[in-house]
Amino acid sequence: MSVVLITGSAGLIGSEAVKFFAQKGFNVVGIDNNMRKQFFGEEACTEWNLSHLKNKVTTYSHYDCDIRDFAQLDKIFKHFGSAINIIIHAAAQPSHDWAASDPLTDFTVNANGTLNLLELTRIHCAKATFMYLSTNKVYGDTPNHLPLNELETRWEIASDHPYRGVGIDEHMSIDQSKHSLFGVSKASADLMVQEYGRYFDMNTACFRGGCLTGPAHSGTKLHGFLSYLMRCAVLRLPYTVYGYKGKQVRDNIHSFDLVNALWHFCQSPKVGAVYNMGGGIHHNCSMLEAIKMCENISGNTMQWQYMPENRSGDHMWWISDVRKFKQDFPEWHYQYDLTKTLTEIYEVTKEAHANHELA
Repeated sequence: MSVVLITGSAGLIGSEAVKFFAQKGFNVVGIDNNMRKQFFGEEACTEWNLSHLKNKVTTYSHYDCDIRDFAQLDKIFKHFGSAINIIIHAAAQPSHDWAASDPLTDFTVNANGTLNLLELTRIHCAKATFMYLSTNKVYGDTPNHLPLNELETRWEIASDHPYRGVGIDEHMSIDQSKHSLFGVSKASADLMVQEYGRYFDMNTACFRGGCLTGPAHSGTKLHGFLSYLMRCAVLRLPYTVYGYKGKQVRDNIHSFDLVNALWHFCQSPKVGAVYNMGGGIHHNCSMLEAIKMCENISGNTMQWQYMPENRSGDHMWWISDVRKFKQDFPEWHYQYDLTKTLTEIYEVTKEAHANHELA
């Protein structure tokens, strides 16, 4: 029996991983206690997604468990033991803004929860591959010190800069910058994942994501950029853009493409690996450009307003350089571009609204 253990299994990446690895023949153990609803309210509830997984994935076993609860996690790890071949750690408090409202919860979920999982992996299944969904926020606001030029709809890196045409690589410092409390808790976990790999010779990897997106995202105001933006377009809800003239740039990667990258890493895992992972130079947009795309796809004019004050520590320009991962795993390729991704999100959102599943 080959087991993949997935935390945050009812969330965007977790649920995509459940379906992907079940199709690969794994027995999937999911851990998720729907804290997303506690963080962001009813619209962020993931119960709809969990119900879908339970009904559609026959090899899925679910555990309603808080990753901060070492004793409860220990029972799960003990039960499956060395049969656990892969751990995908996608559970998190994921919001830049929410973290400041409750720093203790943010840190204990993101940092302490990750430590619990690493230690239990070391104790019960040390040969397993441990993959952690980190974030580009571990770099803090260092990207904002890059030489950026203001264009009509976006900020863009200077034409003579080494990042032009490729994006930001893993050599950027994570030190001496303003991260947001969320960025700090995720960086703490990121470093611990690397350290368990190097110190205990375990196969571990940090995937430092840009904007992760897809139709399974329970997008909300504080987290889930493209999903929530399309929700606002479909339901004609107001949307607020914060700072940087709406020209801040994000690269966006579909959940399938990210999970497929995790699968490729499992085929030839490494010790303490770190990868920047996002949409890269081909799949990125500014806020203004994203709004226009949502309007074009939905056929609705969006109701949005601009607030001059940016979110503290937020990035003006982020594009991931994914060449390191592609060099290590040349068979991996993107399956989704921005238009295909947003169209899929639109279709799912529109259907949910028609079925009265959205307010």
